[in-house]
Amino acid sequence: MYFMPFDSSMMILIPAIIFTMYAQSKVKTTFNKYLRMPTKKGYTGYDVARTLLDQNDLRNVPIEMARGHLSDHYDPRGRVLRLSNEVYRGSSVASISVAAHEVGHAIQHARGYVPLTFRNAIFPVASFGSSAAWFFIMAGFLISGFEVLLDVGILLYAAAVLFQVVTLPVEFNASSRALRLLDANGFISRDEYKPSQKVLKAAALTYVAAMAAAVAQLLRFIVLRNRRN
Repeated sequence: MYFMPFDSSMMILIPAIIFTMYAQSKVKTTFNKYLRMPTKKGYTGYDVARTLLDQNDLRNVPIEMARGHLSDHYDPRGRVLRLSNEVYRGSSVASISVAAHEVGHAIQHARGYVPLTFRNAIFPVASFGSSAAWFFIMAGFLISGFEVLLDVGILLYAAAVLFQVVTLPVEFNASSRALRLLDANGFISRDEYKPSQKVLKAAALTYVAAMAAAVAQLLRFIVLRNRRN
């Protein structure tokens, strides 16, 4: 009965769910709005990314085009920067802001930014924990005498929550680096500074929402565990 849709513990998740929906809507509308705002200099996301990478002695980091919408990311294992089509080819405020943000991650990686190093180190455990936790928690509820599995599941899920928490400073730092680099190199004008800032803030909001949702789910698991005991 603990996993029925109308279980009272679901109330813990509702604020986080609403916040997540808002964050997703915010990043989509903000990105689309400034995707239609061309920069005065006309540099594409690829131009900006390549210039900033080379400027920071990262000439060995290739830039590839990624499939999908808002699929931009830096791959620390392959040391590759991947940009979606609208960012790679686009010359809008949104395009160059996202490109610079991903370069920020590449710079973090190259300079051994501690939160990123820690996040990469716990990723395997967090990835396993986020999926395996549900098995242990369900088993703990369904199998009489094996309530200890609940604690194992909660600990595993806590690792996934920790990953989300550590992600916040990583993302905020990459965005602040991006804004400084865009401004210092003249990629954005004075009028384009705030729009670029809005794009980066909207993107960061999704990570705040993800962390809030993860924390809320962890609290729900703890409540259910205590109720079972």
